Parts: sequence; structure tokens; C-alpha cells
Amino acid sequence: MISLILDNIWMILFVGLALPLLTYRSKFRKIVYQTNSWVINIKPVFTDELRGIIGGLSIDHPKYKRVRDYYRSYLVVYLVMVLFYFDFSGFTQTKKSDSSDTRIGVGSTLPSFSLKDQYGNTFSIDSVIGKQNLLIYFYPKDGSPGCTREACAFRDEFEEFKKAGTMIIGISGQSVESHMKFATENRINYPLLSDEGNKVRKLFKVPANLLGLIPGRVTYIIDKNGKVVFVYGSQVMATSHAEKALKIVKGLK
Repeated sequence: MISLILDNIWMILFVGLALPLLTYRSKFRKIVYQTNSWVINIKPVFTDELRGIIGGLSIDHPKYKRVRDYYRSYLVVYLVMVLFYFDFSGFTQTKKSDSSDTRIGVGSTLPSFSLKDQYGNTFSIDSVIGKQNLLIYFYPKDGSPGCTREACAFRDEFEEFKKAGTMIIGISGQSVESHMKFATENRINYPLLSDEGNKVRKLFKVPANLLGLIPGRVTYIIDKNGKVVFVYGSQVMATSHAEKALKIVKGLK
């Protein structure tokens, strides 16, 4: 049930907020244009409505200010949610990146890097290139609800990825100690690399969310030749990373 809600969270939020927004917009327009007809809701007149929203209109009506304030509040929340949606809803890349795009994307060669895993051992990506396919996923933070669900989804599908000849690697900016605690609590059975300072995240140019304030949640699949063949990003639908990635790796040789 929780998974179903999370998978449809944007639709739930949009519908849930749209209802009171449209209700108060209707009340506001009827007051502003001094009518009780529902037709005003579809009539293409907006000047006085906009003036009223920004406080540039004075109307002698007992409910005007209260209705205006409610309408204004719901409108602001809805617009912010739209911004979140376009920033958080996710993306999939299966075709080669544009030559002018400097981010690591489909067709890019995996850059060399070394980081410490949750056990404090140095892990060099060069040591596994050519031996098996790689799945590298960047996540924001150990222990957060979304990151825990994502890590556990990869854990639960570990054997399937192994059968497909794919090694799973998680990367985030927390310390080795934080990774060890996170891995132990959730029985993580693959490397979690500590990218303190976000050097590797910056190397990949992983897209951030919410105007750059939240580290992005992005998954990369790399073939045995060290070439990126798939990129998927979704901040909210954390468990979808494992699902989508598994479908891709099963098609790799």
C-alpha cells in the first residue's frame, strides 16, 4: 500500500491540492467580478483577478480578504509543487549524449576514481572495468527514508544483478563510519563508497534537485568496455532505480 502511494505521489498531490485551489479560485472570481454564475470560471478575463491576488484591488465584500488569502496560499503551494515536480520527477537516458554536454551520460567513458568502501578499504573502479558490467548509483544520504528503500531494493535484487554479470556500487558523501552503520543496519551486501567532498559526484556532474540544494539520486549502468549505456534519475521514486536497472542489465552481454 505504501509503495503504491509513493509510486503515485505526484498524482495524489496534484489532485489533492487542485480541488481546494479551484474551489477558492471560483469563489474569488465570483466576488471580484460580482457574479454568482459558474460561467465566470471559464470566462477569459484575468486582469482584476491578478490585481486582486497581488493586493491591488479593493472590494467591499465581507469574505473578500479571507477568500483571497486562501486562494493565494493554495496557488503559491501549487506553483511550488509544479517546480518540485519538474525538478524531482526523474529522467531516463538511453541514447548517446550531445557532444556539448560535459556530464557523464550514455556513450561516455567511465572516468577513473578510487574511494573507500564501508570497511575502510580503497576501492579502485579500474580494478573491475572489463570484468563485469557495473551499476553505480549516487544517493543523497545514509539513513534517509528514500535512500534506505533504494539501497534495500538493490540488496533484494542482488542475486539477479549477479546473474546478469553486474556489480552494484552505491556512492554518497557520508563518511566510511556512516556507510558502515547504514550497511550493517540494512544488511547491504555490496560496496558503499564514501565520497566525502563529493569529488566523484562532481566528476560525473550528477544533476542536483531543488535548485541545487539536494544531491541528485541517479543510477548509471556501465558495460564491460567501460561505456555508460543507461542513466536514470528520480529523486522521489527511489525503488524504481533497481527495477529499471535490472531490465537493462538483463539485456547486456
